[in-house]
Amino acid sequence: MKTVEQRAILVALSTSSKKEITTVENSLKELEELANAAGAKVLHKIMQNKQKIDASFYIGKGKVEEIKMLCDELDANLVIFDDELSGAQIRNLEEAIEKTIIDRTTLILDIFAQRAQSKEGKLQVELAQLRYRLPRLVGLGKSLSRTGAGIGTRGPGEKKLELDRRHILDRIRDIKDQLEEIKKNRQVQRKQRKKNEMPVVALVGYTNAGKSTLMNKLITMTELLEEKEVYVKDMLFATLDTAHRKIILPSKEEFILIDTVGFVNKLPHALIEAFKATLEEVEEADLLLHIVDATNKDYEMQMKVTNKVLEELDVKNKPMIIVFNKIDQVKNMYVPSGEDVIHISAVEGIGIEKLICKIKEKIFSHMKKVELLIPYDRGEIVSYLCDKTKVDQCEYKAEGVFVKTCLAPIDYNKYKKYLV
Repeated sequence: MKTVEQRAILVALSTSSKKEITTVENSLKELEELANAAGAKVLHKIMQNKQKIDASFYIGKGKVEEIKMLCDELDANLVIFDDELSGAQIRNLEEAIEKTIIDRTTLILDIFAQRAQSKEGKLQVELAQLRYRLPRLVGLGKSLSRTGAGIGTRGPGEKKLELDRRHILDRIRDIKDQLEEIKKNRQVQRKQRKKNEMPVVALVGYTNAGKSTLMNKLITMTELLEEKEVYVKDMLFATLDTAHRKIILPSKEEFILIDTVGFVNKLPHALIEAFKATLEEVEEADLLLHIVDATNKDYEMQMKVTNKVLEELDVKNKPMIIVFNKIDQVKNMYVPSGEDVIHISAVEGIGIEKLICKIKEKIFSHMKKVELLIPYDRGEIVSYLCDKTKVDQCEYKAEGVFVKTCLAPIDYNKYKKYLV
């Protein structure tokens, strides 16, 4: 099937009744980045100031006519609204403008549908799409049956309108059952990690803040050469599926590093709900690294968005390090500092050693300094300690091998009979 080029006009509405954590201008700029990430070419941006939202058209009727003429003039075939629209509003706008109408939520869901790679990611996206479309079945008649347009039609959107309410509810139940099985498997993995007392560090933050780049930088420092780097691209939502990597520092300490989906302003509630299973990894983390793009003038808003999602996940009070990334590109901007604030450049490697020291301080404070005398017939213990811990001293004595090192509680309890 031939792919139609998406040529878009973006529309935002500023009203006195809307309480936003960022300006409409900034939100519209981010909508343009989202549209580009989805593969659309943005031709024009429109912002309207209005006392309140129009129940039928969202914007004023005069502005609807203006958009229709602009679409004809610029040969646009897509209009994207910066807020969530009702099914009736979409239907009314499509009839009046005679072009495809989607909202910010549909756009984000479409990007997620493009990027999901794992079975779980694809199921979560489909679940979010179905939950979004269920209350809009009447208004989304044409939109649901469209194919080939790309934006807003990936995933279940490619299916015909035979997906009525009953079929959608059946599919939602089926997806929930499948996700529950995946969740059980993940719980088994988490129990194993806890059994091994492996600390977990989770990267969280706004989309495109540099979480995956930082993960790759830490992977290159690990002694596990088989650990694969994660996908990185300078665009919104380049990472969707949660990635786990085992990090072994040069000082022999080990932890699991988790890269999570980035957050964005006005992140659809359906997506937060769908991805809560994946984000449970954040709930289990011993430490959060909140990655912030220091070059973004709106970084305070991005931090608020991240903190709001963390509050919804009830993990806001976990130990956290604020990591301002891309510090090498910062010019004439104030970047906050503090005890648990680190400035880095994941690309250039600036501040990485300082960050590692702070991570170690947070998650390995329970390590015990010990002096052990291991009998010669237990050489496997000496091999284990030399391989898995940072040995400060290893000396062969008449009674056995003297080892000075640091042990995690699980190893301390195992080898405490050899303490000297």
